[in-house]
Amino acid sequence: MHIDEWDEWHRKICHAHPTLIVTGELDRSEPAALRQLEEWRTAGVTTIVDVRLEADDIDFVAQHAPEIRYIWAGVHDHGGEQPDEWFDQVIAALGDTIHDPNETILVHCQMGVNRGPSMAFRIMLAQGWKVRTALRAIRDARPIAAVLYADSAVRHHHTINGSDPTHDLQIVTAWFYDLDTDTTPTFAQPD
Repeated sequence: MHIDEWDEWHRKICHAHPTLIVTGELDRSEPAALRQLEEWRTAGVTTIVDVRLEADDIDFVAQHAPEIRYIWAGVHDHGGEQPDEWFDQVIAALGDTIHDPNETILVHCQMGVNRGPSMAFRIMLAQGWKVRTALRAIRDARPIAAVLYADSAVRHHHTINGSDPTHDLQIVTAWFYDLDTDTTPTFAQPD
């Protein structure tokens, strides 16, 4: 993927399903961030889940869109396993919002590649989605989504439900193997 294509998707809102959006962070320029926040409002966003460890927009959103609930659950994008506590924090904070058809949850990290899509995937599992269907929905909506922490999300889901993750982990492994496009940028860019 070329840098122009990458930039095109960075802050684009992508509907994994009608009430779940995945994207990248708000722009660092206040006028651009305000336009972006208005786009989120127009899309019906009621809850923002920000999973960046390196930054947050709590004060900005509180000032300019106080009606939108803001959940910050920062985690490092290190490429390894993500801790259960990270998923616990978001699932607990969302509570019944996960199943409320009148709520629209927007999940984002810096670029909308690994952490944000992985948390969106975990939310979809909590909503009852099947692993392969959820991964496809995210990837179809956001072609740059790598969902690198899908295996951590599956393990967490099965731990919470007291079930064996083996079959779903095999699906995740096969999904990664079968990806027909390379989601790795040709330049060093953190998620």
